[in-house]
Amino acid sequence: MEAGVPSARSRALAVLRVRSRALAVALLPAAVAVVLVAARATGRLAGEPWAAVTFAVCAVAALVLLLGGIFAAVVLRAGPAVTPTVPLSEAAAPDLYRLVRDLADRMDVPPPSAIALTPDCDSWLEDRAHAAHRRGGIAGGPQSAAGAAPVLVIGSPFLWWMRVAELRAVLAPVVAGTGPSAHPDIADARGFVRGLDAAVDVGGRRGLGWIAAPARLLLRLCRTDAAEMERGVAAAASDRAQGVDYGLRIVAQEQVGLAYAGWDRLLTRVALPAWRMGRWPAHLDAGVVSALTELSRRDRLAEGFTSRLGERPACDLLEQPGVIDEATSLLAARLFHGGPAEAGPDWSPVEWAAYPEEVVDRKWRAEAARLHAALDALAGPEGLPTASGGSHGSAAGPTASAGSASPAGAGSAAPAAVAPAAAAAAAGAAGSPAPSGSSGAAGPATIEAAAAAPHAVDGFAGPTLERVLGCLANASGEGALGEALAGRLSADLAREERAAATAGAGKARGADAVPLFPLQPPRSGRDLLADHVTAMVCCAAVDSAGAAPGMDWLDGPVLLVGGDRRSDLAPRVLCLVEDGDPEPLREWLSALGVRTEKPVRLV
Repeated sequence: MEAGVPSARSRALAVLRVRSRALAVALLPAAVAVVLVAARATGRLAGEPWAAVTFAVCAVAALVLLLGGIFAAVVLRAGPAVTPTVPLSEAAAPDLYRLVRDLADRMDVPPPSAIALTPDCDSWLEDRAHAAHRRGGIAGGPQSAAGAAPVLVIGSPFLWWMRVAELRAVLAPVVAGTGPSAHPDIADARGFVRGLDAAVDVGGRRGLGWIAAPARLLLRLCRTDAAEMERGVAAAASDRAQGVDYGLRIVAQEQVGLAYAGWDRLLTRVALPAWRMGRWPAHLDAGVVSALTELSRRDRLAEGFTSRLGERPACDLLEQPGVIDEATSLLAARLFHGGPAEAGPDWSPVEWAAYPEEVVDRKWRAEAARLHAALDALAGPEGLPTASGGSHGSAAGPTASAGSASPAGAGSAAPAAVAPAAAAAAAGAAGSPAPSGSSGAAGPATIEAAAAAPHAVDGFAGPTLERVLGCLANASGEGALGEALAGRLSADLAREERAAATAGAGKARGADAVPLFPLQPPRSGRDLLADHVTAMVCCAAVDSAGAAPGMDWLDGPVLLVGGDRRSDLAPRVLCLVEDGDPEPLREWLSALGVRTEKPVRLV
């Protein structure tokens, strides 16, 4: 017997003792009532007070039994949470099932009842034999039968990045966990804890709110023992798997960490911009191989990992890897972005080859349209308020007074109008949380608003980069145009995200309605302004300097000039946004041949 099994079993018995004590507390009033009724029937408790006492105790006992019965029924029948996964039938992956069964036979443990994939860098066993799962249609087949072995959930990035031998070494301690899981006491304790957890969720329903309090109390009482039980199970599984590819497992664990790093970068830098545009990359798992290969090329710590690519990849264990990759990619969009569970006209897949044109270019032009719409909104009858400091002839203009009705050039100053503009932007953003990430899904409203808005009386006709440079020059102080524009962008983007969420609320339910695992924290208005200015610069470079949109596997959207990535744009944009100094960016644009006075195409 493995070292961790006795410890896990003793902790499981401690959890079950909590259940027994709760049952005893529920039965105590009934026991007292039985004693009183028996004493009254035999004449041992004669007299007037005992009749009332007996009646009161019987009433309390009946109420406690009723509530206890309802609570027990909820704990037994409530469906524990099930991780959203892509089911993998044996016909779709016969070699993978054969590998897992071989592992189970070598370790003398029951094989998992089924295999499923998750878009995450982790693997675990999940019990899906609860009766509520069968009633709700969540589980079917052998894994839902009473007493069935748990389901093996495998992270899909592992199948594409790892080799077959590495995957077997990583799965060995996971599959070994089916042995301790089959112990009756451990299985009973796990079922009790999962039932309490499901009862807490049921307590949020109308009319059943009282159930959550006792369920939480019981969870607190058995929390320590349940955690120690799981540690004992893990220790027993690890001890049983010692003899299976132990040396290779050490190397495979390095691949787990590398896969996690590449998967995180791919989701946050590459997939997230596409999701916000209403598109979802159809082959994320294949993309993680490209991302990790690029990481291996850049990072000397990852040198030598790409030499493994000549060996057989674990995805060869699948009959149709492309179909499985597409299904897990759609699930990733649902879990990490809150997208619909099915593809549709407004939620369509995109191939990696079409990503630069269909995602990157659209993202840049949508952000440029939003930026110019915000500039138009901040432009009052007296002209767009900007700070002084414009030095280029095309942007220069005479200084206008606060009450002047004449157009103000890009280098003009109207301090009295700046504060109201900033206040208006702040008021528009009040009560609106800063949107997460660099940009939201660009609906047609943004571009249409930019096209239909009247031209600002600021000395520029149309959406030009020169207008942006002139407006932000020396406009980074408190209350200046930079702050007003950043606040306006934050408010506009939050409004678009709320509108998109409202539009999709009728189509999505449950886990599809909101992101379960948001990828990025909210970003500041300054960050959003820098992203929008960068998008405007990239649009101008594409339209007038022959540049092209591109995609980097680790950094997402990039600007390509002559087929080479230009990574020196970001510090110059930050210099403009944070310091109000356009000269570094102007020099960069001049060297590239970008015409800042040429209108930019927004659609």
